[in-house]
Amino acid sequence: MTPTSARTSEKKPKWTRLIIIDSQAVKNTCTAGVDSKGFCFYKATNRIKRHLAVDTLGFPFFTHCTRANVCDDEGLLQMLKLNIDYFKAKPVNIPKITILLDRSYHPDYLSGELKKIYPQIMTKIRFERSTKPSKQEKAEPGKSGFVPAIARWVIERSNAWIERCKRLTKNFERTLAHAKTKLTFVLCD
Repeated sequence: MTPTSARTSEKKPKWTRLIIIDSQAVKNTCTAGVDSKGFCFYKATNRIKRHLAVDTLGFPFFTHCTRANVCDDEGLLQMLKLNIDYFKAKPVNIPKITILLDRSYHPDYLSGELKKIYPQIMTKIRFERSTKPSKQEKAEPGKSGFVPAIARWVIERSNAWIERCKRLTKNFERTLAHAKTKLTFVLCD
């Protein structure tokens, strides 16, 4: 056995320890198909929702596109169901993957629904809500304006990277599958 082959045989697969998840509503154009159109009550326009899961560097881990009228919890469940094989393949003897969520998600509901699909999933992952800076932290001397939440800025930066791409500022695609493909293609480009 050569020294290089000995080193490669000892390597173990690397598993991320933190996944940060968020969704983003994007306007549809007139070319978008009827099946991809959903009314976003929060922004009062016709949109799609992009669900994005990134690692600690902000690189895409999972992506999914839904109509805008799908709530964040349901969109996240759909995305995790499509990628459940990743979690099934993860060994139990390494630390749990922390999935960091914002306040629009409901961890108890998500845990219950995922246990119906894959009962052992909660031995491999755990949901955690991101902390929000308090008013006292924002009022500290020297701080003014926007105060980033710990680790949440990573997903917000990834969403900003997407918004810088002209092809992704609006949804020009006829189907949600094409929108997801375009999103994945641009992020991995």
